[in-house]
Amino acid sequence: MSFQPIRKAVFPVAGLGTRFLPLTKDIPKEMMPLIDRPLIHYGVDEAVASGCKEIIFVSGTGKETIFQYFQHSSELEDHLIGTGKEEMAEQLKKIPELAKFRYTLQDKPLGLGHAVLCAEKFCKDEYFGLLLPDDVMLAEPTVLAQLESVREKYNGSVLSLEEVNEEDTSRYGIVDAEEVEPGIYKVKGLVEKPDPKDAPSNLAIMGRYVLSPSIFKHLKGIKRGSGGEYQLTDAIASMLEEEPVYALLYKGRRLDCGVREGWIKATLIKALQDPDLRKIVIDTIEKELNVKI
Repeated sequence: MSFQPIRKAVFPVAGLGTRFLPLTKDIPKEMMPLIDRPLIHYGVDEAVASGCKEIIFVSGTGKETIFQYFQHSSELEDHLIGTGKEEMAEQLKKIPELAKFRYTLQDKPLGLGHAVLCAEKFCKDEYFGLLLPDDVMLAEPTVLAQLESVREKYNGSVLSLEEVNEEDTSRYGIVDAEEVEPGIYKVKGLVEKPDPKDAPSNLAIMGRYVLSPSIFKHLKGIKRGSGGEYQLTDAIASMLEEEPVYALLYKGRRLDCGVREGWIKATLIKALQDPDLRKIVIDTIEKELNVKI
């Protein structure tokens, strides 16, 4: 059977965003700004650039602004046109046309594995991408496209990896893996947030996956794991018993926007990359810290 590129991308967006309270009491974490667009937009852009035509949001209650963002706003578009801001109106019109957007509800906060299972009705017969919007990836080609290249060659699910410091392994899912070529691994096992002394490696799973539809069968067979949640890593570990899973030490840079310090750092990095904002950032730092950059 010839290689079929992924057409669908799943975004779990049901999280409560407690690290950013009180801001996220009323604003979904995924809608927090990174310069001129919300975090979720960066992930959608990556999925679309990687060939996805359909975006599935697995959402909780109170996330209506995500849905509204990816819909047309005729009143706003007409206002912009009427005030001579046609270019901005055209930019807004393109957002709902990026892909076909679908939504499904995760009614209880039972973990990433449960969120993925909620998307089964959309992806049950085909490989799909899974993107965690907290991770904004700066990469060319996109990280999702890099994973797809590995899947095309090795024919299996593919995880994205990043090397982390030994003391940080307790923050991530960690793989036990055998390198099959530089930067590409065949996964032998996974552990969710292990104590550093028990970690099988320092290769941490990051927020980009290409998954086989068989993941849904394995998600249904696991029990609640770490934190009382259904862990995706447990389902992938179960899947290893029946089919190969690979992992890629991706090429690119990850901006971790899921914590305050990471979000601030990401904002500064993106601002410094913007020709119109770079001088403002540097001038402000020089003035506030009384230093010369």
